[in-house]
Amino acid sequence: MNNKTLHLITYSLVVVGALNWGLVGLLDFNLVNALFGSWPNVEKLVYVLVGASAVYDFAGHSKYCKYCGEKSEKKA
Repeated sequence: MNNKTLHLITYSLVVVGALNWGLVGLLDFNLVNALFGSWPNVEKLVYVLVGASAVYDFAGHSKYCKYCGEKSEKKA
């Protein structure tokens, strides 16, 4: 798996996690539970993957962020 594919997967999972928390906060609706609640192990796996994806994206964030990365620093 190349870095671009891994980034797309982890970013997508982070978005899913963020949307899920938004729905929980606004509507008291847990989308992950609604989709996978009948399979508790799958639901737990989704939560673990979302958390691991957030750690991965945070750790590599400065490599691709145009605001935080070294590439964005203006040279005088």
